[in-house]
Amino acid sequence: METFSSYFSGVADPRAGNARHDLLELMFVALAAVLCGAEDCTDMALFARAKLGCLRQVLKLEHGAPSHDTFSRVFRLIEPEPFEAAFARFTRAFAGALEGVVAIDGKALRGAYERGRKATPLHLVNIWAAEARLVIGQRLAPGRNEVLGAQQALALLHLEGCIVTADALHCRRDTAQAILDTGADYALALKANQPQLLAKAQALIQAADAGPPATDGPWRAHDRLENRTAIVVVASEIDFPGLAAVARVETLRQPAGEPQTAIVRGYLLSTPLSAERMLQVARTHWTIENQLHWVLDVAFDEDASRSRKDNAPQNLALLRKLALNILRQHPEKSSIKGKIKRAGWDDAFLLSLLGHMR
Repeated sequence: METFSSYFSGVADPRAGNARHDLLELMFVALAAVLCGAEDCTDMALFARAKLGCLRQVLKLEHGAPSHDTFSRVFRLIEPEPFEAAFARFTRAFAGALEGVVAIDGKALRGAYERGRKATPLHLVNIWAAEARLVIGQRLAPGRNEVLGAQQALALLHLEGCIVTADALHCRRDTAQAILDTGADYALALKANQPQLLAKAQALIQAADAGPPATDGPWRAHDRLENRTAIVVVASEIDFPGLAAVARVETLRQPAGEPQTAIVRGYLLSTPLSAERMLQVARTHWTIENQLHWVLDVAFDEDASRSRKDNAPQNLALLRKLALNILRQHPEKSSIKGKIKRAGWDDAFLLSLLGHMR
């Protein structure tokens, strides 16, 4: 609890001065509940009542277990920005020095929509440290503007020595500069939404004598066979912040029983990676989908959550990511789903998860 308090004490209590439950204790109970599989504020209240004796080993809880209304009111009212800033500081200390690929991607909270607006759910931008397998940042996409959300999330981070990857939506001068300002390099996907940049990059690659491309594969997964090749060409004449090289990655994909198809992707690089490293970076970017977004939906049932009022969906999404980081870093050899179930059944294991935040 001391470590948790030291990082999250800066989150302002939005309630009146006569509130009965301590804010940090309430947030800590909510985190413990999510570690045990709680999906909403009703589950948190049920968990707090069932585990009151266990929780009092680390908390005072002078007024007993908080109610559903208390959890709901607090998470609707907490300002997300200081909560996300505290999360970023906590994760940086928790993870230690980061290195390797840091991926940026957006994710819709599909249940977080107002009645009659199912097509426009809340949209978040997530930042994922692939090698550490940790979420290190989250930001709301204002007005579903994922680019602005990514830039705001990056402003909270220090990423010296990392390579930030993002899809073609983020291949922009201002985003590239925001990445460089964190101390990181970038590898930004380049597509036809930037036609002039794409044409210049393609011309450089075609004109260059880059030698034989690096190859990767064959990989067999999801009932298909994949082979990848990459070429990296130094590029100093293209006017783009920090640009040092351009790359092309071609993927030959053959699903079972179907003809082979080719997918060609371009990239802008702020550091001249080797072709072999480019293949690794391009492949690692997609772990944000199958090791973060997929896990949030399957293990935490995030897309089914109907929390949608005020700041609740944003704050509860951050709480799920904090729980996922803790579950991932705990040395117990088990699946995320298995750890969640064991935490709910075994008080000693739950306390070891909470103690692992040091």
